[in-house]
Amino acid sequence: MKFNKMKKYSLLTGILSASLLFASACSNEGASSNNGSSKSDKVVVDLFNGKVEIADQLKALTDQYSKEHPDVTFNIETVGGGADGTAALKAKFASNTAPDIFGNGGYQEALTWLDKLEDLSDQPWVKDAYESALVPMTVDGKIYGQPVNLEGYGFAYNKALFEKAGITELPTTFSELEAAAEKLKAAGITPFSIGYGEWWVLANHGLNVPFAYQEDADAFIKGLNDGSAKIEGNEHFDKYFDLLDLTIDYGNKNSLTTDYNTQVTLFATGEAAMIQQGNWIQPMIDKISPNLEVGFIPMPLSDDEAQSDKLMVDVPTNWVVHKDAPEKDKEAALDFLNWMVTSDFAQESIVKEFKYVPAFETITATADDIGPLGAEIQKYSQEGKTYTWQFMKYPDGAGQEFGASLQAYVGKQKSREETMKALDETWAKLKK
Repeated sequence: MKFNKMKKYSLLTGILSASLLFASACSNEGASSNNGSSKSDKVVVDLFNGKVEIADQLKALTDQYSKEHPDVTFNIETVGGGADGTAALKAKFASNTAPDIFGNGGYQEALTWLDKLEDLSDQPWVKDAYESALVPMTVDGKIYGQPVNLEGYGFAYNKALFEKAGITELPTTFSELEAAAEKLKAAGITPFSIGYGEWWVLANHGLNVPFAYQEDADAFIKGLNDGSAKIEGNEHFDKYFDLLDLTIDYGNKNSLTTDYNTQVTLFATGEAAMIQQGNWIQPMIDKISPNLEVGFIPMPLSDDEAQSDKLMVDVPTNWVVHKDAPEKDKEAALDFLNWMVTSDFAQESIVKEFKYVPAFETITATADDIGPLGAEIQKYSQEGKTYTWQFMKYPDGAGQEFGASLQAYVGKQKSREETMKALDETWAKLKK
């Protein structure tokens, strides 16, 4: 009898539990239909941005995507400028807080991070990208990154200050640049704004020039890897030190304590006539001195105009997706990247707000859109007067060490010969 009562009690309890579960499910279903989605459908995409210049524009872009896709929000972390973005990104992976989307420079950097990258070969935007823009992130025929834009650099110059100094012909060779610097100095104008407190200004963008000048840059790098080539004694690297000396002799004081923001500010406020930077500084210039008339001249190492009259142009970075990101995060990240280069809002934002030279055939840009520096990059590119970015082929970690060696040279702690020898030692130590 007691056993039968227990059975009935258990049966009653089961019925009540089932009823409660059913009611709860109906209630949740109602909440889901009323609110459009349940909490479990909410996705937060972690995005690691390595360019401080576009922090505000990127936030506006992700806000618009979230407006159109209410279930997706973004957590953006921006590290760049004077901070070491690569070290910060490595730290996030080491602490198991890896972002869903982050930037990658391609070439050697693509190989370094390959085991973390999602294969993007099947994404809709691939067919619209310039074929050359896909090269840095193509490994064994697969595409692992979306090119953000095309960027270029040289010496940006202030047209009004050049006119004030009586410079009527733009310098395209080393001797002409030296003569222009002398004219500017004679007119009471500081020729160069130099920010050598930043290792990458020297090691990546500066040192890229002699790498690019090699008859066959890839063959030279292969020679560094197999020991058949050296930086020490190479004529183009020797001439780079002549260019470096010129900027120091005719540049602002305390260059080793001048950071990126200060360097750009000196130029944008008219305190210096030239700056070794790229079209990425256009938004910063526009904030400080709207309508400042600027252009580009090359960073010449020789007096051969056919060789020297070129800018350094390439894909600066590519958006990549962490292949081990949570599935919903990954889906949202992939959709966002496609939206970023196909939606009308994003396409307009890329050229008008970011001031980017597009890496996609389907995105058009005018000089009014991308600013005078971007227009110069387009012009040089269309004329075929460009060198590619060889610094993205450095061994992992070499850039920072190169920067330290070059900073020691700027600070007169190392001779030219000692510095070139140190560069060779760094390459030999870090090559794979």
